[in-house]
Amino acid sequence: SSGINAEYGVAVTGDGTNDAPALKAADVGFAMGIAGTDVAKNASDIMLTDDNFTSIVKACMWGRNVYDSISKFLQFQLTVNVVAVMLCFIGSCAHGDSPLRAVPMLWVNLIMDTFASLALATEPPTPELLNRRPYGRTKPLISRTMLKNIIGHTVYQLTIMLVILFYGTTIFDLSEANYDSKQPTVHGTILFNSFVWMQVFNEINSRKCHGERNVFKGFFNNYIFVVVILGTAAAQALIVEFGGQAFSCTGLNWWQWLVCLGIGAGELVWGQVVATIPKSVIPNGMRMGTQPFTQEEANQARMLWMRSLKRVQHQIRVANAFKRAGYERHRRLSLLAEASSNQPGGQDGHWWTKKTDLVEMKGPAHQPLLEEEADTNV
Repeated sequence: SSGINAEYGVAVTGDGTNDAPALKAADVGFAMGIAGTDVAKNASDIMLTDDNFTSIVKACMWGRNVYDSISKFLQFQLTVNVVAVMLCFIGSCAHGDSPLRAVPMLWVNLIMDTFASLALATEPPTPELLNRRPYGRTKPLISRTMLKNIIGHTVYQLTIMLVILFYGTTIFDLSEANYDSKQPTVHGTILFNSFVWMQVFNEINSRKCHGERNVFKGFFNNYIFVVVILGTAAAQALIVEFGGQAFSCTGLNWWQWLVCLGIGAGELVWGQVVATIPKSVIPNGMRMGTQPFTQEEANQARMLWMRSLKRVQHQIRVANAFKRAGYERHRRLSLLAEASSNQPGGQDGHWWTKKTDLVEMKGPAHQPLLEEEADTNV
């Protein structure tokens, strides 16, 4: 109705045929799986198989958890991407070569894509999710709080990396060649090691994306997250100490390891500083995803989606046709080989070189092979 704020979504429950129009018009329609009619089920979006209204609460809780998981992953990945791109760009401009080599960069991509998605997208839902107000239609996917976290951690990581990049040989009293040497150096290893450890600890910070301070709350409830963090830490230690030329790494002493770990753990302290900064410092216009789709844009997107879907379906049909043709050809050749081997004298030569020994296949489905068409037309 006109009294409902258009920003919020509307959910409707129903089980009868007369509820179908309301279920169809609502943003989310819940139909009863046991007592509901087929018309109501077809018009709904979600069907409650047990006719229990508490399932709606669980659905809302899981829906908000999925939304938060996407936000956490975006917050972490955007931070890594911005820092890595700016670091490689500045390093290439200053020294003519990227501070992060190809293989270490692949390891970084594995951390921020595969492992991060497993760790951050598997957080179990908590009842605290229901204490927040519903998300509006125009709520940005990247909120001001998330943008504040991304900018804050990017500043910390990029500052540390640039200090190590330009002053690392002086700070660590290194007399060997710089990171741009073709051989693995301590300077390049410290750069890579510090960068990875900052991402490991920032992954813990990314567990909270709404300004919460206690990033360790419920840490051990998600065993996948714990395994990913421990596995990444162990793999990083092995890569640095035994990666050698493949990963452009060389072994570090205990003091250098302590510095790298301290730089990474500083992300947790810096996260508390960022959480203290109010989100009002980020202008409203910097939020991403606040503009809703117009009807024309929605129609264009739907048309492009249907066109792409039809193209994929057509390609699947073509692939299946080739597959069936290949299978049919293989079946016929197998039957011809079996028929030729059962003839008297069939062992004196190869069946495919003796066209006079071919046995005519019976049945309406028999079709001559391409190799036989020239002989059958004579």
